[in-house]
Amino acid sequence: MKIIGLIKLIDSQAFDAYRAQVGDTVALYGGVVQCRGMKTMMPWNELNCEDFDAFVEIEFPSQDLAQRWADSPEYASLLPVRRKAMRLTLFGVV
Repeated sequence: MKIIGLIKLIDSQAFDAYRAQVGDTVALYGGVVQCRGMKTMMPWNELNCEDFDAFVEIEFPSQDLAQRWADSPEYASLLPVRRKAMRLTLFGVV
């Protein structure tokens, strides 16, 4: 299962602090951060998606492990810095 995150940056220092820690929480649930990057273009936006600056792709062995990570106390401990750093939309794809 892949988790895709769309990120609207708010505070770059808080974002760096979040990014330095989130990978460890992902690994605890068997996940791997596959790709990170900045959005460079958006040729179509027929769904009227709110603008975003960056993205992340995380892979987990199963949907259950992805959900357990999202609900985990380890990840919850990062929520204050995440809220300062960004607005985030996460969704799963198979």
